[in-house]
Amino acid sequence: MKHFLYLSIFLVLMLSSCSGKKGSKGVFATTSSGNAYELLVVIDQQMWERPAGRALNDVLKADVPGLPQSEPSFRVMFTDPTYYDATLKLIRNIVEVKVSDIYTQPKMTYEYNVYANPQAVLTIQAPDEKSFGEYVTQHSQAIVNFFTRAEMNRQMRVLENSYNNYVYTEVKNMFGCEVWVPGGLSSHKAGDHFFWAGTNTATGDQNFVIYSFPYTDPKTFTKDFFLHKRDSVMKINIPGAREGMYMTTDTLFTSVKPIAVQNKYALEARGLWRIKNDFMGGPFVSHMRLDTVNQQVVVSEVFVYSPDKMKRNLIRQMEASLYTVRLPRAAKDTVQIETKD
Repeated sequence: MKHFLYLSIFLVLMLSSCSGKKGSKGVFATTSSGNAYELLVVIDQQMWERPAGRALNDVLKADVPGLPQSEPSFRVMFTDPTYYDATLKLIRNIVEVKVSDIYTQPKMTYEYNVYANPQAVLTIQAPDEKSFGEYVTQHSQAIVNFFTRAEMNRQMRVLENSYNNYVYTEVKNMFGCEVWVPGGLSSHKAGDHFFWAGTNTATGDQNFVIYSFPYTDPKTFTKDFFLHKRDSVMKINIPGAREGMYMTTDTLFTSVKPIAVQNKYALEARGLWRIKNDFMGGPFVSHMRLDTVNQQVVVSEVFVYSPDKMKRNLIRQMEASLYTVRLPRAAKDTVQIETKD
């Protein structure tokens, strides 16, 4: 009964965290259980050990991009449908696998707050194991994105009610923008069109940066321009402990791609930063966006330093803050990330 080994350590936590309250589906919902980026797969135990199950496991445990060491996208648990009881249905992220000849083709559907709140449930159906394995491999990024974005949306809802008011006010005054960052970012520094906030701790250090500059060239939104601008800004504003030390970007491990933030174009950069002439470094994520009101480019960034800890949750928690950045005169719509591709 391998599944009990995966799940038993969570049962006490799940039972103790249950508290009745209204949910978005049904009359009442119970508070969901588990930690961020934990996920339960409901699948036939024998199928889990065969190629189709291994294909799904590989997708869910794929490395998080932009980290200095290998870290899986999720902490994966599984259970056979026989043991999928009321307690296990409270887990915050669930994949329900349904393979049967009653289905004509592979398909994914999703629901929220089915058994608890908040909760994301993804159902993957297929007529046979071969087509199931092929389907999850082909749609691997969509599966990972669905749960990653669901977790970030939860973090944004937390931030909405408990954001750092000092950082919010300073960013509003300096850039005309709004942002929600965690309250623990208690150290601050302002420069020329530049602002930094961080926890300033020796480990598990989380940081937020925002800076702006005039928009003059469409080539601004390219990898080469971003790398050049980031290095020049960070060299001035993020020095190291001694003279000749300053933050740089590891160009070989930086990737960029266009994304949508609040239905507007943004260039996302994801990679590694280092301190020149020192051994410090870690992951960062940046969003470069155009403030059309002031014809300014606004770059918001998060980075972490945690040499003795895993960094997945640290950087993802901070990354959620990037999606809360509202440019001047932006619509006051609900801030969230679209959870499906």
